[in-house]
Amino acid sequence: MWPGVLPLLVLLAVLLHPSRCTQIKVNFREKEKQVLDNILGPGRYDARIRPSGENGTDGPAIVRVNLFVRSIATISDIKMEYSVQLTFREQWLDERLRFNDFGGRLKYLTLTEANRVWMPDLFFSNEKEGHFHNIIMPNVYIRIFPNGSVLYSIRISLTLSCPMNLKLYPLDRQICSLRMASYGWTTDDLVFLWKEGDPVQVVKNLHLPRFTLEKFLTDYCNSKTNTGEYSCLKVDLMFKREFSYYLIQIYIPCCMLVIVSWVSFWLDQSAVPARVSLGVTTLLTMATQTSGINASLPPVSYTKAIDVWTGVCLTFVFGALLEFALVNYASRSDMHSDNIKKQFAPEMEHSSSIDPSSELLEPDGSANFAMKPLVRHPEDSMSMDKLQQCEIHMQPRKKNCCRSWLSKFPTRSKRIDVISRIFFPIVFALFNLVYWSTYLFREEEGNE
Repeated sequence: MWPGVLPLLVLLAVLLHPSRCTQIKVNFREKEKQVLDNILGPGRYDARIRPSGENGTDGPAIVRVNLFVRSIATISDIKMEYSVQLTFREQWLDERLRFNDFGGRLKYLTLTEANRVWMPDLFFSNEKEGHFHNIIMPNVYIRIFPNGSVLYSIRISLTLSCPMNLKLYPLDRQICSLRMASYGWTTDDLVFLWKEGDPVQVVKNLHLPRFTLEKFLTDYCNSKTNTGEYSCLKVDLMFKREFSYYLIQIYIPCCMLVIVSWVSFWLDQSAVPARVSLGVTTLLTMATQTSGINASLPPVSYTKAIDVWTGVCLTFVFGALLEFALVNYASRSDMHSDNIKKQFAPEMEHSSSIDPSSELLEPDGSANFAMKPLVRHPEDSMSMDKLQQCEIHMQPRKKNCCRSWLSKFPTRSKRIDVISRIFFPIVFALFNLVYWSTYLFREEEGNE
């Protein structure tokens, strides 16, 4: 008998179960309305009164906060601000909102109107602009749990101020903060705390065009004013600037302009139009590059790392132009000395054609022979010794390698060009060594 009855009972249970589940769901959705009317009805709950402290005491209400950073849009160096979109959550305990969960069947109640319950008066102290998201419906909800715990969640977009220290720009790191504080309730009535265990989450595929989010730290920033002490929370976002963009857009072009200005040293000194046009063109291009860089940065009172680089590069280009002016002046001096030599060359040849040992004629035509004394006086011997010593001292010294190498170039203008070909690259290489060793291995000073 049992084998025939068991399938019948199973079939009966399957047929009756859906209708019972539907009836139960409908009944508990109606129960939600009854519970909301019971805890939030007229005369039952006053949203103007803050909840009591922990364990029902008269202490401050504890509100725990956590954030989910959805995106970081822009980080502006000129305005010193950044834009962020985040999901902001607050959770606190309000024992006046306790309700019967009917054996765990009502996990929580959901509200979309924040004015129905008491809300903490939190505000973002470093906010410049902000707005809520209302497409398609307002992106906000309130969940009330059976024990009276309230969870408030909203999606907002904020533009926050971020004071920056640009002394190491573009080799810098910036710390941008997000500060949240109570506006009216002091710490005697309201205290904000970070949620225990991972209070700040960041979307995994966060992409920034010129920065990388290295890390973030949570901290407290309670402030004291004339009206009392107010609870405050902050999260510090540390951004590292991507240097590859600036290397391609600024540093390499500046190096190329400096090297192009050195081409003037290899041109002939008589090519005045070519050397002048090359120097002036590189100088104007470097000045335009510098002004474009400064236009993208705020006018700060201190010197930035990029200012040192562009200033030195501009000095090298300007120095190459001045070098040609010096070469031109030396060339004209060489030409003037050559002309003088050409003018006095016939006279020198005429004077050298006269034999100094030839006899001297007197005005009357007779020959005057130089008579040498047969006996040498002591004074004469002393004068001869001095003459020999002078001849020894006047012998040409041995030339070193640099002088012997420079002697291959007859004119001063050519020597200036040759020295510049070596001097300018060596000094620029030394500058690069000092610059990169100073700024790459310098400890980050951080925001002041």
